[in-house]
Amino acid sequence: MFLAKVFVTLKPTVNDPQGLTVLGALKTLGFESVASVRLGKYLEVQVNESERSQAEAQVSEMCRKLLANPVIEEFSYQLEELASV
Repeated sequence: MFLAKVFVTLKPTVNDPQGLTVLGALKTLGFESVASVRLGKYLEVQVNESERSQAEAQVSEMCRKLLANPVIEEFSYQLEELASV
């Protein structure tokens, strides 16, 4: 079994109004050194596969089909093998 830690972020060319709102709020709170903020999503998905290559294929397909919008978002993930119980 594997644990996939999935990171989904907007592509650099896509406007991020939520990031701009957070940036403004941080500056209002006195964090003047913050230059920019981009928001994204973090997901953890457990995959019941015995082979790493099969787990990677599953996670990549999940991201392409549902977890990320390929038009405006990019994704990356880290895969960790979980200890068997």
